[in-house]
Amino acid sequence: MADRTACIIGASRGLGLGLVKHLATRGYEVHATQRSHGVALTELAAEHSGSVHIHQLDVTVEADVASLADAIPDGSLDMLVMNPGVYGGSEQSLEDLNADNVADILMTNAVCPVQAAIALMAKVTDGGVIGMMSSKMGSIADSSGGVNLYRLSKVSQNMLSRSLFEKHAKERDISVISLHPGWVKTDMGGPNALIDVDTSVSGMITVLEADRQPEHRFLAYDGTEVPW
Repeated sequence: MADRTACIIGASRGLGLGLVKHLATRGYEVHATQRSHGVALTELAAEHSGSVHIHQLDVTVEADVASLADAIPDGSLDMLVMNPGVYGGSEQSLEDLNADNVADILMTNAVCPVQAAIALMAKVTDGGVIGMMSSKMGSIADSSGGVNLYRLSKVSQNMLSRSLFEKHAKERDISVISLHPGWVKTDMGGPNALIDVDTSVSGMITVLEADRQPEHRFLAYDGTEVPW
Protein backbone atom coordinates (compact mmCIF):
# COMPACT_ATOMS: atom_id res chain seq x y z
CA MET A 1 0.00 0.00 0.00
CA ALA A 2 1.32 3.46 -0.92
CA ASP A 3 2.49 5.58 2.00
CA ARG A 4 1.90 8.85 0.11
CA THR A 5 -1.11 10.08 -1.83
CA ALA A 6 -1.49 12.87 -4.38
CA CYS A 7 -4.30 14.37 -6.44
CA ILE A 8 -3.63 15.97 -9.82
CA ILE A 9 -6.42 18.13 -11.24
CA GLY A 10 -6.09 18.27 -15.03
CA ALA A 11 -4.13 15.10 -15.79
CA SER A 12 -5.20 13.86 -19.21
CA ARG A 13 -2.13 15.15 -21.06
CA GLY A 14 1.00 17.27 -20.88
CA LEU A 15 2.28 18.30 -17.48
CA GLY A 16 -0.64 16.78 -15.57
CA LEU A 17 -0.14 13.40 -17.20
CA GLY A 18 3.60 13.67 -16.57
CA LEU A 19 2.98 14.37 -12.88
CA VAL A 20 0.78 11.29 -12.55
CA LYS A 21 3.39 9.14 -14.29
CA HIS A 22 6.29 10.31 -12.12
CA LEU A 23 4.34 10.20 -8.86
CA ALA A 24 3.03 6.68 -9.53
CA THR A 25 6.56 5.55 -10.37
CA ARG A 26 7.73 7.03 -7.04
CA GLY A 27 5.19 4.93 -5.17
CA TYR A 28 2.37 7.42 -4.67
CA GLU A 29 -1.29 6.55 -4.83
CA VAL A 30 -2.64 9.11 -7.31
CA HIS A 31 -6.10 10.52 -7.92
CA ALA A 32 -6.05 11.95 -11.46
CA THR A 33 -8.82 14.00 -13.05
CA GLN A 34 -9.73 14.51 -16.67
CA ARG A 35 -12.33 16.74 -18.29
CA SER A 36 -12.66 14.42 -21.28
CA HIS A 37 -11.42 10.88 -21.87
CA GLY A 38 -7.66 10.66 -22.14
CA VAL A 39 -6.26 7.52 -23.79
CA ALA A 40 -2.77 8.03 -22.36
CA LEU A 41 -4.11 8.47 -18.83
CA THR A 42 -6.26 5.34 -19.16
CA GLU A 43 -3.22 3.37 -20.30
CA LEU A 44 -1.14 4.77 -17.44
CA ALA A 45 -3.80 3.76 -14.92
CA ALA A 46 -3.77 0.23 -16.36
CA GLU A 47 0.02 0.08 -15.94
CA HIS A 48 -0.34 1.12 -12.30
CA SER A 49 -3.48 -0.82 -11.45
CA GLY A 50 -4.77 -0.01 -8.00
CA SER A 51 -2.57 3.05 -7.50
CA VAL A 52 -3.88 5.46 -10.17
CA HIS A 53 -7.56 6.38 -9.92
CA ILE A 54 -9.24 8.38 -12.70
CA HIS A 55 -12.05 10.84 -11.98
CA GLN A 56 -14.09 12.89 -14.46
CA LEU A 57 -13.94 16.57 -13.53
CA ASP A 58 -14.45 19.97 -15.11
CA VAL A 59 -13.00 22.43 -12.61
CA THR A 60 -15.65 25.00 -13.52
CA VAL A 61 -18.48 22.64 -12.49
CA GLU A 62 -19.13 22.65 -8.74
CA ALA A 63 -20.90 19.28 -8.82
CA ASP A 64 -17.81 17.64 -10.34
CA VAL A 65 -15.60 19.06 -7.60
CA ALA A 66 -18.06 17.92 -4.93
CA SER A 67 -18.12 14.42 -6.40
CA LEU A 68 -14.32 14.23 -6.29
CA ALA A 69 -14.32 15.43 -2.69
CA ASP A 70 -16.74 12.63 -1.80
CA ALA A 71 -14.38 10.08 -3.38
CA ILE A 72 -11.24 11.08 -1.43
CA PRO A 73 -10.94 10.48 2.34
CA ASP A 74 -10.35 13.49 4.57
CA GLY A 75 -6.72 14.11 5.48
CA SER A 76 -5.39 11.59 2.97
CA LEU A 77 -3.59 13.83 0.44
CA ASP A 78 0.05 14.71 0.94
CA MET A 79 0.00 16.71 -2.29
CA LEU A 80 -2.74 18.45 -4.29
CA VAL A 81 -1.81 19.98 -7.66
CA MET A 82 -4.20 22.26 -9.52
CA ASN A 83 -3.28 22.03 -13.20
CA PRO A 84 -6.39 22.99 -15.20
CA GLY A 85 -6.07 25.86 -17.64
CA VAL A 86 -6.53 27.26 -21.12
CA TYR A 87 -4.29 29.53 -23.20
CA GLY A 88 -7.01 31.85 -24.43
CA GLY A 89 -6.43 31.78 -28.19
CA SER A 90 -4.22 33.85 -30.47
CA GLU A 91 -5.94 37.24 -30.17
CA GLN A 92 -4.55 38.58 -26.89
CA SER A 93 -3.62 42.21 -27.51
CA LEU A 94 -4.99 44.83 -25.15
CA GLU A 95 -7.46 45.80 -27.87
CA ASP A 96 -8.79 42.23 -28.00
CA LEU A 97 -9.83 42.09 -24.35
CA ASN A 98 -13.57 42.06 -23.75
CA ALA A 99 -16.06 41.09 -21.06
CA ASP A 100 -16.54 37.57 -22.42
CA ASN A 101 -12.95 36.41 -23.00
CA VAL A 102 -11.65 38.00 -19.80
CA ALA A 103 -14.39 36.45 -17.68
CA ASP A 104 -13.91 33.03 -19.28
CA ILE A 105 -10.15 32.76 -18.78
CA LEU A 106 -10.22 34.27 -15.29
CA MET A 107 -12.80 31.74 -14.14
CA THR A 108 -11.03 28.79 -15.78
CA ASN A 109 -7.41 29.61 -14.90
CA ALA A 110 -7.71 31.54 -11.64
CA VAL A 111 -11.01 31.56 -9.76
CA CYS A 112 -12.24 27.99 -10.23
CA PRO A 113 -8.89 26.26 -9.51
CA VAL A 114 -8.57 28.16 -6.23
CA GLN A 115 -12.20 27.51 -5.29
CA ALA A 116 -11.69 23.81 -6.07
CA ALA A 117 -8.60 23.81 -3.84
CA ILE A 118 -10.73 25.24 -1.02
CA ALA A 119 -13.38 22.56 -1.61
CA LEU A 120 -10.67 19.88 -1.41
CA MET A 121 -8.78 21.44 1.50
CA ALA A 122 -10.15 18.94 4.04
CA LYS A 123 -8.64 16.15 1.94
CA VAL A 124 -5.10 17.53 2.38
CA THR A 125 -3.23 16.36 5.45
CA ASP A 126 -1.92 18.90 7.97
CA GLY A 127 1.53 19.93 6.80
CA GLY A 128 0.79 18.93 3.19
CA VAL A 129 1.31 21.00 0.07
CA ILE A 130 -0.87 22.49 -2.66
CA GLY A 131 0.74 23.23 -6.01
CA MET A 132 -0.91 25.86 -8.22
CA MET A 133 0.24 25.60 -11.86
CA SER A 134 1.15 29.18 -12.64
CA SER A 135 3.67 30.55 -15.14
CA LYS A 136 6.54 32.99 -15.38
CA MET A 137 4.16 34.86 -17.65
CA GLY A 138 2.27 35.74 -14.47
CA SER A 139 5.26 37.70 -13.17
CA ILE A 140 4.79 41.47 -13.37
CA ALA A 141 8.47 42.11 -12.62
CA ASP A 142 9.61 39.88 -15.49
CA SER A 143 7.08 40.67 -18.21
CA SER A 144 7.69 41.61 -21.82
CA GLY A 145 4.00 42.37 -22.37
CA GLY A 146 1.63 40.75 -24.84
CA VAL A 147 -0.38 37.53 -24.47
CA ASN A 148 -2.55 39.60 -22.16
CA LEU A 149 -5.39 37.15 -21.49
CA TYR A 150 -3.06 34.39 -20.36
CA ARG A 151 -0.82 36.75 -18.36
CA LEU A 152 -3.86 38.31 -16.67
CA SER A 153 -5.16 34.90 -15.63
CA LYS A 154 -1.86 33.83 -14.07
CA VAL A 155 -1.30 37.10 -12.22
CA SER A 156 -4.82 36.72 -10.85
CA GLN A 157 -4.24 33.10 -9.90
CA ASN A 158 -1.08 34.09 -8.01
CA MET A 159 -2.98 36.67 -5.98
CA LEU A 160 -5.84 34.28 -5.20
CA SER A 161 -3.30 31.61 -4.26
CA ARG A 162 -1.88 33.98 -1.67
CA SER A 163 -5.37 34.41 -0.24
CA LEU A 164 -5.82 30.62 -0.32
CA PHE A 165 -2.70 30.28 1.81
CA GLU A 166 -3.40 33.10 4.23
CA LYS A 167 -7.11 32.39 4.82
CA HIS A 168 -7.38 28.61 4.42
CA ALA A 169 -4.07 26.71 4.33
CA LYS A 170 -1.71 28.40 6.77
CA GLU A 171 -3.74 27.53 9.87
CA ARG A 172 -3.13 23.84 9.11
CA ASP A 173 0.55 24.27 8.15
CA ILE A 174 -0.26 23.58 4.47
CA SER A 175 2.04 25.31 2.00
CA VAL A 176 0.79 26.76 -1.28
CA ILE A 177 3.39 26.84 -4.06
CA SER A 178 2.73 28.77 -7.28
CA LEU A 179 4.72 26.82 -9.87
CA HIS A 180 6.46 27.97 -13.05
CA PRO A 181 6.95 24.72 -15.00
CA GLY A 182 9.39 26.25 -17.47
CA TRP A 183 8.87 26.54 -21.20
CA VAL A 184 7.89 22.93 -21.83
CA LYS A 185 7.36 20.92 -25.01
CA THR A 186 3.62 20.35 -24.65
CA ASP A 187 0.62 21.15 -26.85
CA MET A 188 0.55 24.60 -25.23
CA GLY A 189 4.32 25.17 -25.12
CA GLY A 190 4.96 23.99 -28.66
CA PRO A 191 7.86 22.05 -30.22
CA ASN A 192 10.40 24.89 -29.86
CA ALA A 193 10.16 24.96 -26.06
CA LEU A 194 13.35 24.60 -24.04
CA ILE A 195 12.70 21.54 -21.84
CA ASP A 196 10.74 18.31 -21.99
CA VAL A 197 7.90 17.21 -19.75
CA ASP A 198 10.02 14.79 -17.73
CA THR A 199 12.54 17.51 -16.81
CA SER A 200 9.81 19.93 -15.74
CA VAL A 201 7.75 17.39 -13.82
CA SER A 202 10.68 15.82 -11.99
CA GLY A 203 11.80 19.26 -10.87
CA MET A 204 8.34 20.37 -9.75
CA ILE A 205 7.86 17.23 -7.66
CA THR A 206 11.21 17.87 -5.95
CA VAL A 207 10.04 21.44 -5.21
CA LEU A 208 6.71 20.23 -3.81
CA GLU A 209 8.28 17.48 -1.69
CA ALA A 210 10.84 19.80 -0.08
CA ASP A 211 10.73 20.24 3.69
CA ARG A 212 9.62 23.79 4.52
CA GLN A 213 7.79 25.93 6.98
CA PRO A 214 4.23 26.66 5.78
CA GLU A 215 4.48 29.39 3.14
CA HIS A 216 3.29 30.70 -0.22
CA ARG A 217 6.09 31.10 -2.76
CA PHE A 218 6.44 31.48 -6.52
CA LEU A 219 9.01 28.89 -7.60
CA ALA A 220 10.27 27.55 -10.91
CA TYR A 221 10.63 23.84 -11.63
CA ASP A 222 14.34 24.06 -10.75
CA GLY A 223 13.63 25.58 -7.34
CA THR A 224 14.61 29.16 -8.22
CA GLU A 225 12.44 32.04 -7.01
CA VAL A 226 10.28 33.76 -9.63
CA PRO A 227 9.75 37.50 -9.00
CA TRP A 228 6.17 38.52 -8.40
